[in-house]
Amino acid sequence: MIVITGGAGFIGSNLIAGLEKKGYKDIVIIDSLNQENKWRNISKRFISEIIRPEDTFEFLDNCEEKIEAIIHLGSLNSYVEATADEIINTNFGLSLDLWDWCVENKVRFIYASSASTYGNGENGFNDVFTSDALAKLSPQNPYAWSKHLFDRKVCSIIEEGKHIPPQYVGLKLFDVYGPNEYHKGKHKSIVSQVFPFAKEDKYFSLFCSHNPQYENGKQAHDFIWIEDVVDVFIWLLENKKVNGLFNLGSGEPRNFYDLASNVYKALGKEPKIDFVDMPENLRANYQYFSKANIEKLRQAGYSKPMTSIEHGIYKYVTEFLNNKDIYQ
Repeated sequence: MIVITGGAGFIGSNLIAGLEKKGYKDIVIIDSLNQENKWRNISKRFISEIIRPEDTFEFLDNCEEKIEAIIHLGSLNSYVEATADEIINTNFGLSLDLWDWCVENKVRFIYASSASTYGNGENGFNDVFTSDALAKLSPQNPYAWSKHLFDRKVCSIIEEGKHIPPQYVGLKLFDVYGPNEYHKGKHKSIVSQVFPFAKEDKYFSLFCSHNPQYENGKQAHDFIWIEDVVDVFIWLLENKKVNGLFNLGSGEPRNFYDLASNVYKALGKEPKIDFVDMPENLRANYQYFSKANIEKLRQAGYSKPMTSIEHGIYKYVTEFLNNKDIYQ
């Protein structure tokens, strides 16, 4: 049995689809379906059980002998209406409780961290898993801090030689895009936001740069196609000896103008991009650049090439966004 917290979300639902293709049969998700249309993310999947978050540990205790691994994707984000206390209780407190359960019951534990833990990137984007290295990072919001806090806690447990699960992996996810992200509203990927404008041959507005080092539209992030993310999670399930904290991005940052332009091109249209001033409240902590150093993941044995944004966006647009059925 594979248990996936947040299994009805963007990454979770795509992971379930990937696991099905690989022949995994007994998949249980722990999630809430109270967001409009979120249920559609999993409407095509066969799922053994759907557990309410409040019943998590009762379910785990009743099925401990069947569970092979917990993949922990469930979290509260800084952009939902949640207090810092609620974010910490869920993203740090629940994560630690699941870690302890996996230690006690000898169950593998794979969890989603975030590239937002790197803050504005002034200390680089290297996934060095030591307390000293992690202490130098400066997350810029409660969500990022909560993820960072758990990374640091896991690191301290390892360094102190305390008991650990039979496999432990954290993945610092960079900017993921792909189908089933629609319930995220204005916080879904730029690709998904651009599409309706490109479809109607209208202009899409990107933020102006307020940093003299970057021209308008040249702000660059590490964008990664969802199928690459899913492939890494499944690879970890199939490689039980891999442990640690890893960056998960494409390793190739691309600017926002290229990203938006490729949506138009996937529809056979000329890009129509203009620029608007960035809101004042975003400027101080805006991340102008991110690049996942994925060398440690490569050294661990993951060798499959990452998908280019040209190929990923074309597939996203032609196989999902521009179809009647937009779900994976």
